[in-house]
Amino acid sequence: MEPIKIDPAKALDEALNLQRKLAEGFRTLREVEDVDFGVTDKEAVYREDKLVVYRFKGDRKPTAKRPILIVYALVNRPYMVDLQDDRSLVRNLLALGEDVYLIDWGYPDGADRWLNLDDYINGYIDRSVEAVAAHAGVDRVNLLGICQGGAFSLCYAALHPEKVRNLITMVTPVDFHTPDNLLSHWTRQLDVDLFVDTLGNVPADLMNWCYLTLKPMRLFQQKYVGLVDILDDKAELENFLRMEKWIFDSPDQAGEAFREFIRDFFQGNKLLRGGLTIGGRAVDLRMIDHPILNIFAEQDHLVPPAASRALDGATGSEDYTQLAFKGGHIGIYVSGRAQREVPPTIHDWLAARP
Repeated sequence: MEPIKIDPAKALDEALNLQRKLAEGFRTLREVEDVDFGVTDKEAVYREDKLVVYRFKGDRKPTAKRPILIVYALVNRPYMVDLQDDRSLVRNLLALGEDVYLIDWGYPDGADRWLNLDDYINGYIDRSVEAVAAHAGVDRVNLLGICQGGAFSLCYAALHPEKVRNLITMVTPVDFHTPDNLLSHWTRQLDVDLFVDTLGNVPADLMNWCYLTLKPMRLFQQKYVGLVDILDDKAELENFLRMEKWIFDSPDQAGEAFREFIRDFFQGNKLLRGGLTIGGRAVDLRMIDHPILNIFAEQDHLVPPAASRALDGATGSEDYTQLAFKGGHIGIYVSGRAQREVPPTIHDWLAARP
């Protein structure tokens, strides 16, 4: 093995550059104000328990004939779709004339320990859909389900097909047993009954730890080492802090719903294989005959592309379109490429299916 050759001049330059970055970084940190997310004006149109349905307000009047209702996952706050002015799926859809609503699940506490999937899907989502339809003056809405919210939306469309016009799924798991699904490999060995019976609601910090350890070098070390490179850039530093704040602002999980989701989706893979029941009713993907746009991320470490591609041919729809996005699970909302590609794709697809 050859010895590592070190260029003294280059090493000195790197050390001096690091010293400069750190010095400028300390000055920048004093200038950075508290960062927040969820930048687009909105109004509450429906409330129930901790849930709030918002309608976003754009700079122009919507031209779309039907509203979009975004159904986000339970495990994170939904404002990844509206993170900041120049990184907002919501803002870009509004600019194209879409009428955008969103379910904010809130923060479950001990009173929500026994909420189950029936409560979320046949309860909260159903009443939110009805509220949005009434507010917009339409009979059916367009659903945009994201991640776990996409799986919920598939279940909802199968159980309540008369209330959905078009269905969009983003980074949505359908086949939970693909070989590259690390979350699935973990959870399939979990004694979920013991887990939930012991903890009750599942703590957000525990969930975050599990997600971060899927890519420990990248998420525990590399990104913080890379932080040094942007310490002297106030805008980039604020972007970093905004993302960190979103990541760690996670709700606890209602225990019973968590139990059912792990057991029936991750362990049983029933959404794809069959045998899934929600509220005593069978969920059959073949009952979904709506037009479907399925968007997935090619570098997604949480929902591998194969897990989403499995939707192709699994439903009764004769109008199925899919978009493979070159990016990751979060980049599909916040990257520059995402701003250019994803909202126009959704808008154009919906425009052809009023």
